[in-house]
Amino acid sequence: MQTLKRFALASLAAAALAATTPARADSVTDWNIKAGELITEAKLGTPPAMRVMAIVQTAVFGAVGQVAAASHDAAVAAANRTTLAALLPAQRAGIEATYAAALAAIADGPAKTAGIAAGERAAEAVLAARAKEAPVFATPDATRPHVGTPGTWVPTALPAATAWPRRTPWAMTSASQFRPAAPPALTSETYGRDVEEIRAFGGRTSTRRSAEQTEIARFWDYSLPPVYHGVLRSVALQPGRDVAANARLFAAASQAMDDALIAVFDAKHHFNFWRPVTAIRNADIDGNDATQREANWLPLIDVPMHPEYPSGHSILAGAVGAVLKAEVGTKPVRLVTSSPTAKGATRTWTSIDDFVDEVAMARVYGGLHFRFTNEVSVAMGRAIGELVVRRQQAAAVPAADPSASENPLRPAAAPAESELEYWRHVGVG
Repeated sequence: MQTLKRFALASLAAAALAATTPARADSVTDWNIKAGELITEAKLGTPPAMRVMAIVQTAVFGAVGQVAAASHDAAVAAANRTTLAALLPAQRAGIEATYAAALAAIADGPAKTAGIAAGERAAEAVLAARAKEAPVFATPDATRPHVGTPGTWVPTALPAATAWPRRTPWAMTSASQFRPAAPPALTSETYGRDVEEIRAFGGRTSTRRSAEQTEIARFWDYSLPPVYHGVLRSVALQPGRDVAANARLFAAASQAMDDALIAVFDAKHHFNFWRPVTAIRNADIDGNDATQREANWLPLIDVPMHPEYPSGHSILAGAVGAVLKAEVGTKPVRLVTSSPTAKGATRTWTSIDDFVDEVAMARVYGGLHFRFTNEVSVAMGRAIGELVVRRQQAAAVPAADPSASENPLRPAAAPAESELEYWRHVGVG
């Protein structure tokens, strides 16, 4: 999973989204596209980008739950504007222009006023709850490069996201809650099998990898929120859905993805397992007769600066898949998204499992992750996604006036003293 994306991808992302998304769906999906564009323009790496999206979508969900349907669009706009302006100050001009256009399309009146107030209130509550993470981002990186023999050269590019496990999860009890067992022993049959698989299929000059497998690897070289939120919009744009349902969907998925990255970086830096390029070039010292050393082997996709086990992309896909299954069940569903690293190409799937499986295998084809790593990572993501959904369902309370709110997860007029308790239930306390 890449942690830094080139700014040049922003225009490709916008063009690809425009080609696969209707011009107008509802305020939640429209703002979701805009938030993705702003995050890309801000040149955020994947972990902070996922954090921003989780905060934004959680605020939207909370805002929609406070007001009647007539106020939803104004609430969504205000929640997005308040959170994005706080988190992406350099994009303030674009945020304000989008907000002004959104409000201009809403008739003035009590419903609009109530929606704006709810959106601002929800956004401020989430931002305040997340402010406790500030020390994590302010702590200087103190990573110490490993030295074998004093005086010998070691790579000096520091590993990414070493502080991420110290963040506050949305639903998990701790960053290590879903930490998996250790990778297979280097001498095991599983390790030998999977090293040889990735050596054959994941190399830069591989003759075993098909043209489509190469396309898949390049497609999933992109990891910023838009590539996953495009998949979510496949469900959000289906007939019969409304703003409240979509706010719930995007909040659950965004929290699950953010928690997934907290969990994955905890495990990565705990196990500190070597990447395939290191394993293959050192296969003569792993004690496994099934592996072959290839001195000049390189992966198809450039290696990110963090350990191999688990896989960030695979855990994200598992989390998204679990949230989608909670939303639509196991029935066939057409999923679609596009990727700037595939020159804006679009890919489609007819089931949630097919989508998840492709993301995991993309990391083998790209030469970045072993099959055993992807299997463990998908399972981690699935468990996190299911946990977020359960917490969201547990937070459900009957509305005092069912006609006043279409969102069963929040009373339309909760008293002020219940604000903190509500946000604690949805994972931001």
